[in-house]
Amino acid sequence: MAPASASNADEGEATDAELVSLMARGDSQALGALYDRYAPSLLALIERIAGRGSEAEDLVHDVFLEAWRRAADYDASRGSVKAWLLLRARSRALDHRKSARVARRSGGGDGAWLDELADLGAEPSLAVDQARLRDTLVKLPNDQRAVLLLGYFEGLSSSEIAERLEIPLGTVKSRVAAALASLRQAISSERVKP
Repeated sequence: MAPASASNADEGEATDAELVSLMARGDSQALGALYDRYAPSLLALIERIAGRGSEAEDLVHDVFLEAWRRAADYDASRGSVKAWLLLRARSRALDHRKSARVARRSGGGDGAWLDELADLGAEPSLAVDQARLRDTLVKLPNDQRAVLLLGYFEGLSSSEIAERLEIPLGTVKSRVAAALASLRQAISSERVKP
C-alpha cells in the first residue's frame, strides 16, 4: 500500500514520518501539514531561548526550510520527527543567541520555563512524559536545576555556567551529572511500573 499523500489525505491520516518522506519527494503540502502541527511548539522553544519577536518567527521558518532541504536525511531510528524539528529549532535559537548582534540576557531562574515546557507538550502522546519531566525538574535541588536550565535554555557551555554562577567548573559538571541521573531515574522508574 502506498503512503497517503498529504495532497489528497487529511493531515491526521499521514504520520509525521510519512510527511517527511513526502517532503523528501518534493510534496510542499506535506511541509505545510508538518508546519501546522509543530510551528507553535517550535516557536515556544525558540522564544524561550532567543526571545520573542519577528526574529523568533523567522527562526521557525528557517527550521522548516532546513527540514525541507534535509528531509531525505531524516532517520526515524534516531528519534521522532518532533524531536528532530525541536533539536533543529534549539540549535538555531542558540546560534542566534550567541551571534555577535544578540546580547546575552540573564535567565533560567524566573520560572517561566515551567509554563513553556508545559506548552511544548501539545502532542497528546508526549503529555505523560512531558508532565513527568516537568515534575522531576521542579523537584530537583535549585543548584542542579539552574545548571540544566542555563545549559539548555540559554545554551551556555559548562565554562560559561561556572562563570555566570561563580562556581568551579567541576561543580557545574557534577551538578549536571547528578541532575541528569535524577531525570534518567525518574523516567526509567516510571517505565517499569505495571
